[in-house]
Amino acid sequence: MEPGILELCRDSFKAFESIGCTIEEAQPDFPAEKRWATFVTLRHWLTAGNLGHFYDDSAQREQLKPEAQWEVEGGLRLSAMDVYRASANRTSVYQAANRLFKTYDYLLLPTSQVFPFAADLHWPQEINGRKMDTYHRWMEVCFFATLIGCPVINVPVGFNQDGLPMGMQIIGRNHADLAVLQLAYSYEQATRWVSKRVSPLLVSA
Repeated sequence: MEPGILELCRDSFKAFESIGCTIEEAQPDFPAEKRWATFVTLRHWLTAGNLGHFYDDSAQREQLKPEAQWEVEGGLRLSAMDVYRASANRTSVYQAANRLFKTYDYLLLPTSQVFPFAADLHWPQEINGRKMDTYHRWMEVCFFATLIGCPVINVPVGFNQDGLPMGMQIIGRNHADLAVLQLAYSYEQATRWVSKRVSPLLVSA
């Protein structure tokens, strides 16, 4: 995580506590690197399926950005057993999340591992001293809800000293979409971020 992100997220806990929540730190009982490998394998597979016909045409392949080509090439190297194992691991991640949801009503995660970066930066190469080994490792924190297929919403938690915003994910149990929306609404009523720090897009509208 880029310095300052976790601090902003933890500061938001006061608002959650003010509406009756109790906050505890927790981790799913499934290894983080194995979760990541599962996500990357399934992403390779799906991207190769979606973009493979472009990749097969050398003229169209040149129009694919390098990251898309990398995804397709990763998918082409996969065996049926690779995909099967990733699918089985995804089920295990889902089960690990369900075990958390036996204790907790919601899970809270930062929205990103970095604050917004310059538009001309292709993607962050390093975060807090750690080299990024793929083009999307900097948003690894976002894929957990994708893997488990649970409802998730993003809420604001504040700004760093440079005025750059950060948010936090509220993840709910499978099919608990309404509950996630209700908690996000209660949090917004407690923080009033939208009225305290009005977006320029809303002002211009």
